[in-house]
Amino acid sequence: MLFSMRNRMRTKAFIVTTIVIALLTSVMINVAYLISMNPFSEPDRIGFVESDAPAVTDRLKDYYGSQEKPLIELIGYPDAGSAEANEAAMKERIRNGEIEGYLDFEGDGLFPEITYKSEDPLDTGRTASLESALHAIKADIILSGANLTDEQREALAQRVRIRAVQISTTEGAGSVGEEGKSEAEQALALMLVYIVIFMLYMGILITGQLIATEITAEKSSRVMEILVTSVAPLTQMFGKIFGMCVVGLSQIAVFGLAAAVNLALPHNREMLRHLGLDASSLDPMLIVYAVVFYLTGYFLYAMLYAAAGSIVSRTEDLGQAVTPLTTIMMIALFVGVFGMFNPNSGASVALSYVPFFTPYLMFARIGMADPAWWEVLLSLGILVATIILLGWLSAKIYRTGVLMYGKRPSFRELRKAMKAYKV
Repeated sequence: MLFSMRNRMRTKAFIVTTIVIALLTSVMINVAYLISMNPFSEPDRIGFVESDAPAVTDRLKDYYGSQEKPLIELIGYPDAGSAEANEAAMKERIRNGEIEGYLDFEGDGLFPEITYKSEDPLDTGRTASLESALHAIKADIILSGANLTDEQREALAQRVRIRAVQISTTEGAGSVGEEGKSEAEQALALMLVYIVIFMLYMGILITGQLIATEITAEKSSRVMEILVTSVAPLTQMFGKIFGMCVVGLSQIAVFGLAAAVNLALPHNREMLRHLGLDASSLDPMLIVYAVVFYLTGYFLYAMLYAAAGSIVSRTEDLGQAVTPLTTIMMIALFVGVFGMFNPNSGASVALSYVPFFTPYLMFARIGMADPAWWEVLLSLGILVATIILLGWLSAKIYRTGVLMYGKRPSFRELRKAMKAYKV
């Protein structure tokens, strides 16, 4: 185990990959802050004809002008004499880079119909900002003639928000979820579930491939023939599995530390506070379940990757041997993401007892719903029993496969050879 662990952690690829991903994690967490601090960033310039709907455009200019760092800057232009002339002039200004787009007003009603025209496809950022501003302006124009107090105007301007709370329907203390989760607590749990599911997938995929590749490389270079004379095949297999587990956990620890350090920065703490996210409100047992399901999921697939690597004599043939495992993992990832948003559906409940899906789905159900204790224990019992069974089977395949060279053996040949060994 120590040999495999040291051998992998000393490689340049491991060190560089860990540093790069840690840096990318830091950048992703701080990207919004870095963009906002860019001294060269300027608001998007949007034009309009000054004679069109001045009651709207004057308020729109005041709306963005009052912001410290506005996303949009409104620029008025004189009327060219006709709608066609105004459109031609605006298009020319867009071609010259003077503006990014322009507003077109139509109708003489209480509030005109507004069209934003731009060359950019799916310009949802600007249109969303304009829609939010125009919604407030429309309400102000409509209410300007009403005899309302400032308090009433402020109350009408405030959006109605519904406080959503997740409850438990399980009687007594029979569930593992928390009673009365707020929206912020649900969002925090969703974030953790997504991170754990993604890290489980990536961790198993990377370390599983490393296990299989290392075993196949030792066979193809004939180093395996020397190793089996000094170290028992089963000791080799479990040593590689446990060693790669430590490698994967060490990388996750580095990424987690990088994320924690960046989230602790003042601007990120303020952002989390503004979003109503408080890490102290997270159920500590959810962290425990994350570790449990990560480790059980890792050992489930790592056993199979070791077995697959042992029956291949050339690294060129390894991809074909591990393709079924990779396919199952991808399906499990998709099923886990589905379970995040549908934790109580019949499919999620049923598939959470399937060992290959349990680490993803049952953890998603624990984080986003409140399954009963017996459901969690039953799924873990089935999963552990499957790991023991696959460990026994993988050990027999490994002990047989590492000494078989040439073409990849068929199931019939492998079964016949396995009968000669007892694990």
